[in-house]
Amino acid sequence: MCVYCGSAEGRDPAYRDIAERLGRHMAANHVRLIYGGGRVGLMGVIADAVKASGGHVTGIIPDFLEAREVGNREIDELRVVNSMHARKQLMFELSDAFCMMPGGFGTLEEFFEVITWRQLGQHDKPIIVLNEAGYWDPLLKLVEHGRQKGFMADPAPLYEVVDRAEAVIPALSRQPKPRKVGAVSRM
Repeated sequence: MCVYCGSAEGRDPAYRDIAERLGRHMAANHVRLIYGGGRVGLMGVIADAVKASGGHVTGIIPDFLEAREVGNREIDELRVVNSMHARKQLMFELSDAFCMMPGGFGTLEEFFEVITWRQLGQHDKPIIVLNEAGYWDPLLKLVEHGRQKGFMADPAPLYEVVDRAEAVIPALSRQPKPRKVGAVSRM
């Protein structure tokens, strides 16, 4: 499962706790973590939690971030790619599902991209929004506003919202297995 999350930990310690619990839960359920490859912020927290719990972690980081020494060398596999686009493409290809935790612009951009691809029929991999502590409430209200105004489709077929880290894996197990659909290529 690819987890999109912040390169910062945020001001509320609850976010760190959420990342740690999701990481432990993933490892306990033999769900491999695919993520942005950083050792900082919630990215580093979830990677450390998966590793400490005996799970497998693959990170994908662009070379310009690796040059700034933010790549996590304590994980099972760190792949260095030449651009943010290549990073997102490889994260997509290696993942069977996606989960969005608290994060910033990058998290939102990655999340919207996989949702858009799903809406356009380019994949049908499950997407989960982890809204523990209500972090994504304003976003969910914006999506509903867009739906009511006729600019957005019903999000129910595109993603599922859960309110605690321990609900992510059960939500994935309720989703049908992805079928092979059109390959996504942005290069």
